[in-house]
Amino acid sequence: MSESSVVPDVTIRRLGVNEAAACVEALAELLIDCVEGGASVSFMRPLSHEKALAFWRGVAEGVARGERILLVADDDAGRIVGTVQLIPSQTDNQPHRADVAKMLVHRSVRRRGIAQRLMAALDDVAREAGRTVLVLDTLTGGDAERLYERTGWQRVGVVPDYAFTPEGQLAGATFFYKRLQASSG
Repeated sequence: MSESSVVPDVTIRRLGVNEAAACVEALAELLIDCVEGGASVSFMRPLSHEKALAFWRGVAEGVARGERILLVADDDAGRIVGTVQLIPSQTDNQPHRADVAKMLVHRSVRRRGIAQRLMAALDDVAREAGRTVLVLDTLTGGDAERLYERTGWQRVGVVPDYAFTPEGQLAGATFFYKRLQASSG
């Protein structure tokens, strides 16, 4: 995973089974912060601590079953300030594909290159896992949409009124894909 001079005090790492389970509290706090800040990531405001914990426990179980790959960004104090997931397709006819989910960066550290570093690390992990086509969706018109465009993702299109924002307003979702070169290792 490449290092960036933009945020030298952040480390991107992949969480193993035990680490994922041990980090659910910190990940729940990150999710709550993002939802409170308006991130449209499947949850409505106010997001309860219990609901956030239950979500991350499910993610940790998915990591344990090999159904998800979980990356986090730690600041220099060891606090999780960002995360993203790779969900490899489990179907026989799509062994080359994966979904990207829950790109989250704490509001206190946004606009410092953390999301770009998480996405670059995700590309590396996807290649290592033999995935060459990645797909994701994001809130139309949001900051994440611009991030994905800047990092080489191709826009497929917009589905209007796809989901509710955390405030309860219907919003569109923009779908993206990215092709990766297969890992040479």
